[in-house]
Amino acid sequence: METLEGNQIHVIKPVLPKLNSLFEYAVSEETGRWLLHPSWHLCVYKRMLESENKILAKEGVTHFLQLYETKVLPFSPELSEFIIGPLMDALSESSLYGRSPGQQIGSGSPLGLKLQRFLAAYVSLLPEELKSSFLLKLIQKMSSRHWCAVPILFLSKALASVPRCKALGLEGLLALRGVLQCTMATHQILLRGAAQCHLLHAAMNLVDVEEVSLSDISAFLTSLRQEESLGRGTALWTELCDWLRVNESCFGRPSTCGSLGLQETCSLNAYVKSLVQEYITSPAWETGENGRMPDWAEAKLVALMVLLAVDVEGRKVQHSERQRTQNVLRLFLEPLLDALAKLGSNAYLPLRKTDRCLQALVTLLRTCSPKGAGARDDEVSPLLQDFVVSATESISSFLLRRLTMNELSSVADLDRCHLYLQVFAELAGLPGKRGERGSPVLRIIAPLRNASIRHLQDTDSGLVPTLGRQVQRAVSMAALAAVCEALDQTPELQLDPPDAGPTEQLLAALPLNQRLQKPQPEEHSLLEESSSSPGWGRIAAQYIHDQWACLAFLLKKHRALPPTSEGALLDPVLPALQTPARTLQAALAALTVLPTDRVLPVFRCMKLLVPQLLASSESVCIEAFDMAWKIISTLSNTQLVFWSNLKAFVQFVFDTKVLSIAAKTKGQAYFKIKEIMHQMIEMSAVKTGVFNTLITHCCRSWVVPAPEVPQGSLSNAADYSELLLEACVFGTVFRRDQRLIQDIQTFIENLGHDCAANVVIENTKREDHYVRVCAVKFLCLLDDSNVSHKAFMEDLAIKLLEKEALVSSSRTRCYVNSQQHRVQNRVWQILLVLFPRFDQNFLNRIIDKILQAGFINNQASIKYYIEWIIILILHKFPQFLPKFWDCFSCGEEHLKTSICTFLSVLSHLDIITQNLPEKRLALKQALVIALQWGFSHNFSVRLYALVALNKAWGMCKTLRMGELDALASVIESSLSQVESTPGAGNAKRNWQRIQDHFFFAAFHPLQDYCLETIFHILPRLAGLVEDEWIAIDKFAKFTDLPSGAGAHRYLSATRLRELRPGDWAQQDAGSHSGEADNQSEWTDVQKKVIPWRHATPDADLELAFQDRAAKLGKAISHLIVVASLIDKPTNLGGSRVSGARLDSILQTVGQSAHGRMGCLPGVTRCGRPRSGGHSALSLVLRTVMPACSAGLCRTCEVFGAAALVVGSLQCVSDKQFQQLSVSAEQWLPLVEVKPPQLAAYLRRKQAEGYTVIGVEQTARSTALTQYCFPERSLLLLGNEREGIPANLIQQLDVCVEIPQQGITRSLNVHVSGALLIWEYARQHLRRRGGTQA
Repeated sequence: METLEGNQIHVIKPVLPKLNSLFEYAVSEETGRWLLHPSWHLCVYKRMLESENKILAKEGVTHFLQLYETKVLPFSPELSEFIIGPLMDALSESSLYGRSPGQQIGSGSPLGLKLQRFLAAYVSLLPEELKSSFLLKLIQKMSSRHWCAVPILFLSKALASVPRCKALGLEGLLALRGVLQCTMATHQILLRGAAQCHLLHAAMNLVDVEEVSLSDISAFLTSLRQEESLGRGTALWTELCDWLRVNESCFGRPSTCGSLGLQETCSLNAYVKSLVQEYITSPAWETGENGRMPDWAEAKLVALMVLLAVDVEGRKVQHSERQRTQNVLRLFLEPLLDALAKLGSNAYLPLRKTDRCLQALVTLLRTCSPKGAGARDDEVSPLLQDFVVSATESISSFLLRRLTMNELSSVADLDRCHLYLQVFAELAGLPGKRGERGSPVLRIIAPLRNASIRHLQDTDSGLVPTLGRQVQRAVSMAALAAVCEALDQTPELQLDPPDAGPTEQLLAALPLNQRLQKPQPEEHSLLEESSSSPGWGRIAAQYIHDQWACLAFLLKKHRALPPTSEGALLDPVLPALQTPARTLQAALAALTVLPTDRVLPVFRCMKLLVPQLLASSESVCIEAFDMAWKIISTLSNTQLVFWSNLKAFVQFVFDTKVLSIAAKTKGQAYFKIKEIMHQMIEMSAVKTGVFNTLITHCCRSWVVPAPEVPQGSLSNAADYSELLLEACVFGTVFRRDQRLIQDIQTFIENLGHDCAANVVIENTKREDHYVRVCAVKFLCLLDDSNVSHKAFMEDLAIKLLEKEALVSSSRTRCYVNSQQHRVQNRVWQILLVLFPRFDQNFLNRIIDKILQAGFINNQASIKYYIEWIIILILHKFPQFLPKFWDCFSCGEEHLKTSICTFLSVLSHLDIITQNLPEKRLALKQALVIALQWGFSHNFSVRLYALVALNKAWGMCKTLRMGELDALASVIESSLSQVESTPGAGNAKRNWQRIQDHFFFAAFHPLQDYCLETIFHILPRLAGLVEDEWIAIDKFAKFTDLPSGAGAHRYLSATRLRELRPGDWAQQDAGSHSGEADNQSEWTDVQKKVIPWRHATPDADLELAFQDRAAKLGKAISHLIVVASLIDKPTNLGGSRVSGARLDSILQTVGQSAHGRMGCLPGVTRCGRPRSGGHSALSLVLRTVMPACSAGLCRTCEVFGAAALVVGSLQCVSDKQFQQLSVSAEQWLPLVEVKPPQLAAYLRRKQAEGYTVIGVEQTARSTALTQYCFPERSLLLLGNEREGIPANLIQQLDVCVEIPQQGITRSLNVHVSGALLIWEYARQHLRRRGGTQA
């Protein structure tokens, strides 16, 4: 416990193994019972978990979780309470779940794995009668607080790993539902879905089915989100079906009747059949025509249980039986199908019943389609669709009547309208007979459209707008928009000829942005009939939204028509096509009135209008860009609608035609587009995925142009090349918490189909890596035989080199894995990708820049890329060898930081000279250079030169170059000398390491040239942070762009991918870092002295400082030390500089006590009034800087000074003072004495009985070793240069000097003062007989 007070991990970690011994000795070997109560051990863990040091808290959690891996401890209630209390509180910290150093990204959390093992082991060792109560309390603890995404995920996973047992009843199942609600609070969808999967596994493992009913289970299952976890067709769904099948006859009966009033039965089929029957049967009180919409949760429950029961029945037989599945499904859905078949003919069906039926229908159709690989073999989904088709005519007639016959007249009916249109969309999308002319859905499209148009054209003849009429207008416009959407998604449903039809005629008659008038006040009061009903403003906004949805459909339908001038009057009746500028102005007006989540159809219209107007009405288009971007910026925190709106925004601002026109004119629109482009890149730094949407759209439109766009659309890429340039080097340095989330997401993705969340949740590919993946795939698709493609790649390469030079010349220090380091890495990676497209003429332009980059002192990973590309250039174009040789003649001073780069290139001489018809001259030159640098005074340079010499000499011997025999003895002796170095010193070890280095031993510049080496293997071996490793499978997963002809260059064919970073050289740093971890137990450890450890703490916190100091055991002395004459910060620069050795002594003796001494009376001071009988050790400073006074303050407090006298109390607020004093000023009174008052102060102290002692060498000074300090002493320190002034020497009672053995004239004044203070303390401790001396 004393060690824990230090709060330093390097001190505490070696002590932790002692806890294992304590546990071993605390348990009797004979009886297996506790000899020492475990609460003593838990006090230690609790202290660690409550530490402000997160590393210490993590060590405490980890150590406790490892207890049951090596030993079996007897049960103790205190252990269970500790787990549910302090341990669970500590586990809520997300930072605990980070990866260990050296652990690969996506491999999971070590602490999470330990938590799984611990919980499984602990629960399995619990007595059977206690398992239920422990798990219940644990789950209730999980549901009682808000959890972040990472902790709740691993706690749920640990709970799912508990061995199967019947531990939870109904109360436990309800507690699990509460935990499910905790998971919904996180914004990380994948983590949220994975946690739900684990909680369902936990329920299946731990619930006692005899204690819960099927209705309880179904209520729990509805708490899961099917779109995130429990999707049909996943492995989790199959496991749940098997669990239900095995336990079908074991479920208990409910103690109370469920919400549906079901008579519970044991059979799953009977339960589901009764569930559907009770759902369809509407209670007598639910017959009001103006009642609220039923809750969708009941429909979701029915749909879920029906599909589960059908699949459970299907798993009871080995082979699929379509007839059996059809019979079971019809058995369950017969009440629903009967009710749906009567919708069109029975006008008196209760409204709530029709709502329930339609809700169940929509939910079934949306959830029946299976996820994953089993979708093709599914029988349930086609059968369900066939059943629905049989009732489509009745449903269609009902929808037509309700939507067109003025039956919807209240605000609550607008929710029903939304339900009806959902049903209409589902029916329109049904496969099979939908394309036939006799389809029921097809037959109602024209009547629905015409009736809606008729209602909208009705002007009420000047009548006052009533609520009923206005609601019907809103319903009609929504229905018309739904028809347009259905026709757009299903073209075979369209009936109109290409010319203008009824819908066009309607929009010609309606002014754009026509608003829905508000009803009269007496009618408007009906709006308050439901607290959940939207306000009228929301209804009016939806009305305008639907107008623009219809207009977007019509503009898309007639987009092939040529644009017309503003004044022309042509036959087509659609004003939007006749006057596109006016339509765009109306769109801008709509953006000002629509909520930000209702602007999507307006963006779609802009996409069709802006290309027609950019050349003639540039200002209007720029205004549209600005207003749309402002909306996107405000939507950045709204997940539900942000991405769809962003995609629509990108499609109209970065449309191929728009980019082409803007680039040709080079007007304001061109620069506005670039401005928006850079703003989107900046937004990507805080909202991951924005740049992905932009670059993916642009690359697709440039490589795979639309049919109406000419193949020359790549010219847009050249005009906006900075977009691709930024994509090539894109990637931010994430915070630690962001990296943790990304790491856990990768871990879940690596689980594959074993985690259902990976199957049901779409991978949006919003990681930063996909921006660079998209750029690389785009570049791989370019054809270097195409002149425009070739020119684009060369221009991009030049801009990349310019960016690299700009980053290199930056004054910002490029430390490892910094943003500058990463950008430079990415530049050279892209240059390597582009290299095969470079010809000799282009390389003539850039070779000097590439070689110049080798002279810069870069990080190791950057050097590897530069060396690689130089090797490839020299191999492909040997005519550049003279330029390469010239690099070695720049002078040693210029090459002192870069010669190793060129020597590394030279070590691959066999690759460089492969295409040389005559290699002898190059070999001679290489030997001369290698020999020259082999005698360098720098050891590392000599090693690199010897590697190159070894390679060149081996090639010479192969070619039997006799003309080099004169050099043979020198070369052989140089190589043999390093090979035969005696002993195991660093020289021989480093020579072996550099030969084993991957770049010289395993790397082949030609065979390893592939995307995997460039983006994954080399960054990994070079020690780059995992954020820079792009796994090769991401290139395959990114399907927005085709793979192209370069796909065969994706994978490495050599053993380089099998190497680990630890297999190659230069790994000395940290090689012994794990020594402390490997020690099972230390014989001796650090122990920080705590001065008050023998004292009894006092509960009264209001005691005077001096009383508190006495209570805490602080020593009392009577010495005053005056250092007012010190005026240099370096003289008293604190205990961390000149007094480093003294500090180690002080730490050994003890740290500052938790007490504050009083100040001397009659002096300006900091603290409380001084009471009599206390020490009078006082240090007086004159114009002392904060760093000086802080060191003396610390020294005085440690040795029990009464006060520290300073020239000004302002130094206390200085941060440097506070850092060096380490809180000593809180326990030592600070007294202020101005320098001019010093003489008077000394006289007053002499009058009070103090002996004034000067630290000075004088004619009559006494040696410190011979002087005996009086109890009341005042010590005066002099100035470093001038000492104590003559006028003050006359006031001294005695002068004391420190004996010296060396030549230096004097000690540092702070050290001198500290030595005298310690000598005073030592003498008086000995007089009192204290053992601490």
